[in-house]
Amino acid sequence: MSRTTRFTRTAFKDRIPGGPDGHRMLVIGFIDKCGTGLWSTAMALYFTYVTGLGLGQVGLLIALSGAVGIAGAPLGGLLADRFPLVRVIICTQLLRATALLALLATDDYLLLVLLSAAGALPDRATNVLTKLYAARVAGPDRVRYQAINRTTSNIGWTLGGLGSAAALAVGTTTAFHVLLVGDALSYLVMAALTLRCAEPPAPADSQVAAASTATGPTPATGRPTPWRDRGFLAFTAGESVLFLHDSILQVALPLWIVHATDAPVGLAPLLIVANSALVVIFQVPLSRYGSTTDAARRLLAPLAGLFAVGTLALTVSALGGRALSVAALITAAVALTFAEMLHTIASWELSVALAPGEAQGAYLGVHGLAQSTQRFAGPLLVAGLISAGPFAWPVLGAALIATSAAQSRQVRRRLAEPSLSVATVTVSDH
Repeated sequence: MSRTTRFTRTAFKDRIPGGPDGHRMLVIGFIDKCGTGLWSTAMALYFTYVTGLGLGQVGLLIALSGAVGIAGAPLGGLLADRFPLVRVIICTQLLRATALLALLATDDYLLLVLLSAAGALPDRATNVLTKLYAARVAGPDRVRYQAINRTTSNIGWTLGGLGSAAALAVGTTTAFHVLLVGDALSYLVMAALTLRCAEPPAPADSQVAAASTATGPTPATGRPTPWRDRGFLAFTAGESVLFLHDSILQVALPLWIVHATDAPVGLAPLLIVANSALVVIFQVPLSRYGSTTDAARRLLAPLAGLFAVGTLALTVSALGGRALSVAALITAAVALTFAEMLHTIASWELSVALAPGEAQGAYLGVHGLAQSTQRFAGPLLVAGLISAGPFAWPVLGAALIATSAAQSRQVRRRLAEPSLSVATVTVSDH
């Protein structure tokens, strides 16, 4: 290896917050999304063509496992407050691999449901656990770290999706088995790499504590609990609404193109690819605009504007004419993608900042319910909006704008309270 190459790689690693462990966890996240990209796009087809389930059975299986998975986020956060974080992460990775490989051993419907649900619990917990690790290992650079993590994850997801498409083109049972085993092996590789990660300092002993001095209601045990913290529960409820950008982009947009516009069907996958490309290009640069807790709160204003543009553009796309439809759909996809990126930055920083250091895992676990709930209920909601017609989108846009404003007031009021004030944390731009 040349001196120039070594220097370039060293410089790149130095730009990643968290040191070697932070860099290693980014690699783990990349592998995770590669494996998930392999399996997620093939899962429904596997249950249909390999195990022989009917359409209704597949839908019910996915819905039930998704509902059970909602509990994974708070459960993972609770365990992280009581046991070493690295060990908990390794356990979730091994459980995900075990549940997935067990699918190969049965065609029984009840067992398939149980195994899918068993895999959904650690899968949802992983999002919270990796978020906790990032908050602890990156400290004041947590916003930049999460932006880099999201960028690498999108690249991994895209590569996994391409691998899945290649295997599905073959269409054999063996091809489906390869995708399943490939995803399971990715979890085992992740577990091996996680073993090399040092346990990050607890919030009370790190810079994260300086940014997480909020205190929620404290029960007799002396530990703050998010379940009695009405302000944090209200914040989480608002988050579940704002996360609807995911269902709009991933579920509603393709269906809307097919059922309500004159745009060519081939535009749908192009817009999904454009979404991933924009995230890869802009997520890290945009992170500087949420480098403090107050800056993250102020992002809720442009977020509301982007929601307005995106939902109005969806309405316009159904007013007739191929050229108008295509232009409006591109506008909607771009606006909602930037909304997704701004909300990711704000959600990440504010959820960590509002969580008391001594109960950080429990609080972030409850916050994780927002995304899990949206994944379960969001597709049903947007399907109803599509059935209601084009003028349902401005109604949703108004709800998203109102929620953004309410979130901003809620956070400002909470941080203004003396016991809930959060120290300003800046993110390095080096």
